[in-house]
Amino acid sequence: MSDCRETAIGGSGSATSSPNERVAALDGRVARANGQPASSPAGRSRNDVTIDEMMPPLQDTDPIMTALDVETSMLVAVAAVISGGSESAQRGILRRALPVVRAEWVEEVILQTYLFAGFPRALNAMRLWRAISGLPAPQTDQDTDENSCADWKERGLATCSAVYGHFYDRLRLNIAALHPALDGWMVTEGYGIVLGRPTLDLARRELCVVAACVASQQDRQLHSHLHGALHVGAAPAAVAEAVEVAIKAMGSMLDDDAPSRYRQLWNKVLTRHLARLAEHGGAAESAAIEASPGTSSPARPST
Repeated sequence: MSDCRETAIGGSGSATSSPNERVAALDGRVARANGQPASSPAGRSRNDVTIDEMMPPLQDTDPIMTALDVETSMLVAVAAVISGGSESAQRGILRRALPVVRAEWVEEVILQTYLFAGFPRALNAMRLWRAISGLPAPQTDQDTDENSCADWKERGLATCSAVYGHFYDRLRLNIAALHPALDGWMVTEGYGIVLGRPTLDLARRELCVVAACVASQQDRQLHSHLHGALHVGAAPAAVAEAVEVAIKAMGSMLDDDAPSRYRQLWNKVLTRHLARLAEHGGAAESAAIEASPGTSSPARPST
C-alpha cells in the first residue's frame, strides 16, 4: 500500500482559480517550505493532480438532515462509547443498538473508529459486535484491493474538501507542515479508504466523528468536525443533538468540565456559521436556523 500513501497535496490559490491551478500553487508552497523544488504541473501524474470535476465547490451544503431520527441517534451513541467507553459500556451500547440500527451502519462506524480511537478499540469493538450480533464478517470488501490506489486518492480529495469546505486549503498546509506523510495518509487513507466509503452517508459519518471526538476528548478535532458536519449537510439542530447524545452516552466517563466545554465550543462554531451565512446573503436561512428547535441561540459577535 506504499504507493497509496504518497503525499497528495491539494489546495488553492485565488478564489477564481481552477482546482488544478490550486493544486499546483499549493504544492509549490509546501515544497518550498520543505526546501524542495516545486513540481511542474505539466509533469504531474493523475495520482498527483486532481481534475476539476473531482473537487466540489468549497462551500456549505444545504442541510439534508434536519434532526436525528431514532436510528441515527443510537448510531451516534455507539460511535461515542466505542471510541471512549469501557468494554462493559461498549457491550451494553452494542446490545441496545442491535434491534435499532441496521448492521451495516454499525460496522461502518466501528471501522472508522480506528481513525479516531486507534486499531485496538476498533478491533475490540468489532469482536464484541460479532459476538453480540451473531453476524459473520463479509467474505470480501471493495476497499481491500490495492489496485484501487488512484480511486482512493481521488475519493479522499473529494471527501476531505467536502468536509472542510472553505477551511480545506488551510488544513492541507497545516498538516503538511507537521509532516507530509500525515497529509498523504489523511487524504488517501482517512478520507479516501475509510470516510469515503459509500455504505454510510457523509452527514451521518461526520456526526459519528463528532461523537468520537467528544468521547476521546479531542477538542481541536471536535472543533473541525463540528464545522465538517455542517458542511456536509447536517443542520445545526442535528449537530447540537449529536453533541448532547455523545455527552449523555459517555456520562461520568468524561472529565467533569467536558460537557460545558463542548457546549461552549459548539456555540462558538454555530456563531461563526451564522455569521458566514449572513455575510453570504443567507440572512433568512440564518434566522430560520436560530429559530429551529434544539438549536441554542449563540451570543452575537460584537460589531
